[in-house]
Formats: sequence, structure tokens, C-alpha cells
Amino acid sequence: MSTINVFLDDVRSAPDDYVLASDMEECIKLLRENTIQHLSLDHDLENKLRNGFMVVEYMVRHKLFAEETITVHSANAGAGKKMFHYLKDAQESLIIPQNVRIHYHPLPLNINKKKKHP
Repeated sequence: MSTINVFLDDVRSAPDDYVLASDMEECIKLLRENTIQHLSLDHDLENKLRNGFMVVEYMVRHKLFAEETITVHSANAGAGKKMFHYLKDAQESLIIPQNVRIHYHPLPLNINKKKKHP
């Protein structure tokens, strides 16, 4: 398994050194097949029936996490805070390891989409 950083978003560009996952399924596949150092999550995705909160629920249920940091970057304040609190509650319940840093850091929308990394 390779170690990567993952940025889940269907609108914003991924930062340098991040693999862009533009939907829920792609993000989960990356979580299952790689070691993730930093995972940055958006809530609102193009498909309204599949969103970042569903990724968070899947992660907790299957115990798939970033090794160092999970950031919720959603500009949707209500949904972003819900994701953040769900992750923190899972950490307090000892489902997510205590050494994983969990942050809520909303990012402004940037509609310039970047190509996915190989």
C-alpha cells in the first residue's frame, strides 16, 4: 500500500500532493486500498444522495481512518459541523485512535477543478 493524502471534493481543486476523490465511492476505494496520511472531506457532493457525511459514517463503521489527520473542509456549516462532531464522538468512544487529529476548517468554494492524480 502506498501512503497518500486524499481530498474529497467535487468542486474545489486538490492541493498539491493530494489525490482528488470527486465522489464518495472513489474516496472509500482510496481509504480501502491505501494508507492515508491526511484526509480532507467536503460534505456537499454533486450527487445529493451521496455525501461526505456518508463517507464519515462508512469510515467509523469499517474503522478506516487517516493515520495522522482528518479535516472537514465543507463550507456547508451545519453539515460540516455534524461531520466533525460525529468524528470527535467516535474518537471519544475509542473507535478512532486518539493520536489522529480531527479538525474543522471550512474552505471557500473554488470552482477550478484540477485533474486527478494517477
